[in-house]
Amino acid sequence: MTVFNDSLERRRFLRFALVGISGSIVDFGIFNLLATLLHVPSTIAQAVSFTVSVFNNFTWNRLWTYPETRKVSVMKQLSQFAIVNVVGLGIRTLLFSLIEKPIIGLAAKYIPHILTPTIVGHNVTLATVILIVMLWNYFANRYWTFKDFSTLKEGAK
Repeated sequence: MTVFNDSLERRRFLRFALVGISGSIVDFGIFNLLATLLHVPSTIAQAVSFTVSVFNNFTWNRLWTYPETRKVSVMKQLSQFAIVNVVGLGIRTLLFSLIEKPIIGLAAKYIPHILTPTIVGHNVTLATVILIVMLWNYFANRYWTFKDFSTLKEGAK
């Protein structure tokens, strides 16, 4: 089974991406509230915004992207989803801390003065790491947290 050869998998991937967009809106909103308005350090702000968006994404993925897996215990799926996302948060935080300053530096050179390089740099950095971690999250959750219901053993909940 591959994402691009199976129409059901393409639909699931599209739904996963749409859920991810909603999660990104939550992520960016909370990140900017914390980092820009409340002056929380950007690395901490991105970790908090990520965590909140994870709960948004879990709910929508369980209900809409993978509804056939709802017979599995919600606590089991939430635990698996949390593990996958803790790894994703680690990848994201590492990448964020590595590329934040160079991107802010580029923003300072090329962004019009009506926008601050820090805000633009933070948001470009966040967008970059969201895209990278989305791939990890999709495949890890697809093949572990929300694996095919038909492959689950009878009575496994």
